[in-house]
Amino acid sequence: MASLDSIQALLKGQRGLPPIERWHPELSGDIDIVIKADGRWIHEGGEIKRHELVKLFASILRKEEDGDYYLVTPVEKWRVQVEDLPLLIVDFELADKETATDAPKIIVKTNVDSWFELGVNHPLVVATAPATGEPSPSVLTFHGLAARVSRACFYRLVELAEPVGESLVLRAGGEAFVLGASR
Repeated sequence: MASLDSIQALLKGQRGLPPIERWHPELSGDIDIVIKADGRWIHEGGEIKRHELVKLFASILRKEEDGDYYLVTPVEKWRVQVEDLPLLIVDFELADKETATDAPKIIVKTNVDSWFELGVNHPLVVATAPATGEPSPSVLTFHGLAARVSRACFYRLVELAEPVGESLVLRAGGEAFVLGASR
């Protein structure tokens, strides 16, 4: 477990995001970028392999009310395609409890090195995939974006959950998140 101070340092140490919520240019068109379900960014058929470039693009990505995803600058707005969700949760840290009755603080990490504390502002939502009946967990991040929780991270979160009635419930950040039915 990480200390609360180290978790707070992770959150505070993040570079600020561009103020894309204040940018409202006209649509410039569609750009040949596809964000694959496995987190890879594809431009004109080739994978963008420079992690820093993917992080930069992710910092100016937003989902709008029409359900589409856009890369936005102060003067341009380009629509991109997203197969599932644009981000992935690839890891998490669990802060030490301050008292025995406290719910843990769980800080999740995306594939673009952003950190979010699970709670009211960044809830964990577990839907059921219609085709498979499997859990389909995600975390709301920023700018209308959500991140798919990797299978390995989800299994680790399930280990932290407790049975409550017929459900498995994860308590974090003052919230209770239903992960699925207990068995």
